[in-house]
This record gives sequence, structure tokens and C-alpha cells, in this order.
Amino acid sequence: MQPQSEKPQLHKSIRRWAPLALFVILIAVIASTGAYKALSFGALVENFGVLRSYIGDNFWPAIALYGALYVVAVALSFPAAWVLTIAGGIFFGWWVAGLVTIFSATMGASILFWITSTSLGAQMRDSAGPFVQKIRKGMQDDAVNYMLFLRLVPAFPFTLVNIVPAILGVPFKVFFWTTLFGIAPGTFAYAYAGEGVTSIVEAQATAFAACTSANTATCGVSLAPSDLLTPQLLIAFSALGLVSLMPIVIKRFRANNATS
Repeated sequence: MQPQSEKPQLHKSIRRWAPLALFVILIAVIASTGAYKALSFGALVENFGVLRSYIGDNFWPAIALYGALYVVAVALSFPAAWVLTIAGGIFFGWWVAGLVTIFSATMGASILFWITSTSLGAQMRDSAGPFVQKIRKGMQDDAVNYMLFLRLVPAFPFTLVNIVPAILGVPFKVFFWTTLFGIAPGTFAYAYAGEGVTSIVEAQATAFAACTSANTATCGVSLAPSDLLTPQLLIAFSALGLVSLMPIVIKRFRANNATS
């Protein structure tokens, strides 16, 4: 029989490692079944007609399903979750897709942050060397500016920015609201790009459907990344670049006021 004193420790270990274990199991299932392949431009084009018909008949349930799928995609670190944002812009319009995506992505990021913080964060912080401890201190002393910079600049992998702050001990409140506002420009940019390439995707879907109807052996999707470089996207990312300077400007403004 297990000693009474060991039960609290066992329960603590279960609460600590169960989220990570579930996360690993889900990733393994998705990888083995190939479910992640559904988040691709090819899948979007091939199922365009079915998706448009379903969304036209079930607009609000479709939005709820889109939001739930985005939460799962971000929480499980799907490598092409941004394809969902493009699809959202196509089917829902850029502003509706943008708002739903911002909230859903923040929820998914928060789940991953919580899993990392619960299972690995404390142990990795305690065992880190002096260099990491120095980074940790700098991150905690100016967490808001660091998080906004990491979120506003799309050069940093989204999944990495969800995990590292949890390891470095960034407060959850700071993580949540900087994620919510920091991903907004990039999210709206992708959604706007999606709305901008609707006609291209529709043309590709029509060509693919005609090919499959003719029983052609080699039916494929010829949508290339360069097709997304529309004037709307260039304008959106130019604006994003200007917005990414805001944390630096705010920090310098505060420093000048303090000096004065």
C-alpha cells in the first residue's frame, strides 16, 4: 500500500506531466495519420467548392469550427497554421477572419505556454546556466517590450515565441495581452492577403475540378507562393514593418522623459 505522504507528491507529478504527455500523444497521432496535410494550399484548392458551399449554408457554425480548429492548430504547433488565416480571409472576409483568428491564436498560444510552464518551465529555469539566467532577467525586467517586439516582427517562429517566454518566466498576463495585440497586424495582413487571392484560388479550384472530372491522371495544384505577392499583401506588410518599431519608439520616449 502506498504511504499517505507520497500521495500528494504523486498527484503533483501527474498534474505537472499529464499536459505534456497528452500534447506528445496528440502530436504523434497527427504525425502518424497525416492529418496535418489538411492545412495546405493543395487541400484548400481541392476542397474549395465543398468548403464554400458548407460555409454559405452554415456561416456561424463554420466560424465557430474555424476558431476551434485554429486553437488546436496553434496549441499543437501545426507548421502551416497560417494557411488557415488565408482560408479565413477567403471565406469570411479579412476583418471577420482577422478578429476570430487573433482570439483563437491567442488561446492556442496560451495553452502551449501553460503546458510548457507547467511541465518544463521551472525545471529548465533552475538548471539554466549564467547566460540563460541573464537573458531571463532581461526578459522579466522588460517583458512587455520584448514580447511586443517578438510578436510584431514576423521573423520569429510563432511556436518558439510561445515556448521560450514560458521557460524564461514571463508572467502569463503579460504573455496573453501582448500576444493578443502583438499578432493583430500580421494576422490582418494574412487575412487581407487571403481575401486578395480569392479569385486565384477559385480559378485553381475550377481547373482542378475540371481535371478530375476528365479523369486525367496528373491533376495537381499550381498555386505558388509568388501568387500571394499581391499589392494588398505588400501594403499590409509595409504597415506591419512600421508597427514593429513601436516598442522601440515607446521605450526611447520613456527614457527621454525620465532623463528630462
